[in-house]
Amino acid sequence: MKQCIAQIPLPADEVYEIQKNHLVSGNGSKRICIVSGTHGDELEGQYVCFRLQELLRQYQDKWQGTVDIYPCLNPLGMDSITRGVPMFDLDMNRIFPGDPKGSMVEYIASCIMDDLTGADLVIDIHASNIYLREIPQIRINELQQDVLVPMGKWLNMDYIWVHSASTVLESTLAYSLNERHTPTLVVEMGVGMRITKAYGDQLCQGILNAMVQLGMMESMSLPVKKPIISTDGQVHFLNAVCAGLFLPNVRHDHRVLKGEVIGRIVHPLEGQVRHEVVSPCSGLLFTLREYPIVSEGSLMGRILECEG
Repeated sequence: MKQCIAQIPLPADEVYEIQKNHLVSGNGSKRICIVSGTHGDELEGQYVCFRLQELLRQYQDKWQGTVDIYPCLNPLGMDSITRGVPMFDLDMNRIFPGDPKGSMVEYIASCIMDDLTGADLVIDIHASNIYLREIPQIRINELQQDVLVPMGKWLNMDYIWVHSASTVLESTLAYSLNERHTPTLVVEMGVGMRITKAYGDQLCQGILNAMVQLGMMESMSLPVKKPIISTDGQVHFLNAVCAGLFLPNVRHDHRVLKGEVIGRIVHPLEGQVRHEVVSPCSGLLFTLREYPIVSEGSLMGRILECEG
């Protein structure tokens, strides 16, 4: 059943409206929420919202509880293919928990917070931007790792990245909900403005497993990956030392060796290689630049240092 959780009139007889699909089966005491579309250029979650509902219909006799699906928290951004909220020039994921007496977007954020608060688990789905491609992963604040890491293992992701508290933005949806004691996991996967169906299917399998773990679904034989778990100290960033065209030599999600050439930065006009990008360690290349033009300092990749 579609429900409106926030609505504000706009010029020219239009309406800024945030909707969810409220699905209830049997005993609705347990509740899981799937959130997507905070950034208008992130579409990976759109497929997950669609596919999950197909699966819930397929297994309609095997689950009970409440599943709330919020496909798009930033409809203006998605309609205009922009990351932030148009006209306001802001990132919606930097204004939570919002303010019921604030600006339009702050009011919308407060309505979203109120509607999500109290859920047994919230899964906040993000893609990367148009510049980078990410493997399916969960990002967690180290202050909340004791609660969230065990839940993160349910979701069938490749990797759980535990961030230091100093790098976590307190104005995000996930941080604000976790502060309200509503367990919230941030999923990052894929690339901006694209849909990677294999990643979406992988996460949907994990969401079903989370429902099993929460007692919302009958026990099922669901193969779930055992994720790699790491902290900031094990992650190496590859930044461009000069401008040019970045041509990767390896595949995203590839395991690289220390000293291996990850790619080259070339100069198309001169026909010269400006720099060879070499791996500083052996490990998993879990982020790789998708958009090839780089400036000095541009992020080209991230490597999780590990052996084997």
